[in-house]
Amino acid sequence: MRKVGIVGIGHVGATVAHLIVSQGLADELVLIDKKPEKVASEALDFSDAASLLDKHIDVHVGDYPDLADADVVISALGHIHLIKPDGDRFGELKANLPMAKQVGADLKAVGYNGVLLAISNPVDVITGIYQQATGLPSAQVIGTGTYLDTARLKRVFGEALGVDPRSVNGYVLGEHGASQFAAWSTVNVMGQNARTWAAEKSLDLDKLENDARVGGFTVHSGKGYTNFAIAHAAVSLLQIILSDARKEAIVSHYNEDFDGYISSPAIIGRAGVVANFDLPLTPEEQDKLAASAKAIQTKTADYS
Repeated sequence: MRKVGIVGIGHVGATVAHLIVSQGLADELVLIDKKPEKVASEALDFSDAASLLDKHIDVHVGDYPDLADADVVISALGHIHLIKPDGDRFGELKANLPMAKQVGADLKAVGYNGVLLAISNPVDVITGIYQQATGLPSAQVIGTGTYLDTARLKRVFGEALGVDPRSVNGYVLGEHGASQFAAWSTVNVMGQNARTWAAEKSLDLDKLENDARVGGFTVHSGKGYTNFAIAHAAVSLLQIILSDARKEAIVSHYNEDFDGYISSPAIIGRAGVVANFDLPLTPEEQDKLAASAKAIQTKTADYS
């Protein structure tokens, strides 16, 4: 039996729940939110749709004891209205920090021992807070990190070449934020590296990298929030975890070299991060990754 919990049923949490229900990805889905009327209404809405769905899912409002035996808990709590106009996700830190500490403590109190998947911003910091608050092994606490940023890079590079984004392989590394960077040495399309394509097609890689970086804020500026892409990112990772796929994916996870959470690829399975490996980065990319880790630490100190 696949049991999943979602904490925070705002735009993103509700969209995550909708994807799980519509795709039949769990047998039981527990919804938790500090607004009882809102979460009750969402659960009722899903119940009304039950007879129209292909698969049965038990969707209900719950509390932390209901998550004790969950396989995965997704943190979608947040205060997106606090993100500054310049797009710095650290604007949410002061508000999200105490909430993450409390949720982590509540999960610890009920003996939760599944995988915790964090979406909440700034995700690298909040994921680390969850690991500390829950006391779970670091491998079981991961964040979406640059999983979505990588998807955005695939979109813009695919558009530049006129191919489906699924034909693009490679990574955006580092912070889910301003100091993230496209590791162009890892980006390949049709067996050819991104820099070779750039020379052949006269592509501006710096512009493409920036287009990927600001993609979320472009969406935010138009409708006041983002939800679909990040929800799909979270659900994609959820499927990898629940199926024990042991698949390579980029997530925010603990990095011993930097003593903190930052995005790089890992092998993901039922227990979270089941294996790490080193990417063959260029010296310049290694420096950028170290600088991104430093930026996370500096901004955490500045905003805390």
